[in-house]
Amino acid sequence: MPYSLFHNYFPETAERETRTVTVFEGSKFNLPPAHYSFLEMFCDEPGCDCRRVFLAMVSSLQKDIQAVIAWGWDKPEFYIKWMGDNDPLIIRNLIGPALNPASPQSDDAPALLNLFRNVLLKDTVFLDRVKRHYAMFRKKIDNKPGTAALEKKAK
Repeated sequence: MPYSLFHNYFPETAERETRTVTVFEGSKFNLPPAHYSFLEMFCDEPGCDCRRVFLAMVSSLQKDIQAVIAWGWDKPEFYIKWMGDNDPLIIRNLIGPALNPASPQSDDAPALLNLFRNVLLKDTVFLDRVKRHYAMFRKKIDNKPGTAALEKKAK
C-alpha cells in the first residue's frame, strides 16, 4: 500500500487543517519544546478502503520526520474481514495507534506516540477531521460515484 500526503491533493485544506501541538518546557511528554505537526498520509491505491491514516510527525526543531504513526479508526471486525486474517497482533497494529515498523523513527518516536494517544486520540474534532480528509482523499483517488457517501458519513 503506497501512502501519499493529503497535502499533495488538497494543499489549501491541509494548510488550514493540519494539526499542530505545541509542547512547552517541562511538559509531561518528555519531548523537546517545539511545535509538532501531524501530516496526514492516506493509501493512494485505487479501490483500497483500509480506513487508516499514517501521521508523519515533524518538529519545528528538525527538518526530517520524527515519527510515523499508523492509526485505523474502524472496529476490529472490519479489519479482520478486510485483511482476511484474525491474528490479534496484526489487527491490533492495523487499528493502532502504533509506530509504523516500516518507517524510520527518531529517538523521540515513543514519546510522540504517547503524545498522540493522550492528546489527539481524545480530540473528537481532530478524529472527525481525519475521517473527513480520508473520504475526500478516497473520492479523489477513486473518482467514483458513491464515494461521496463515505465523505458524508465521516462528517
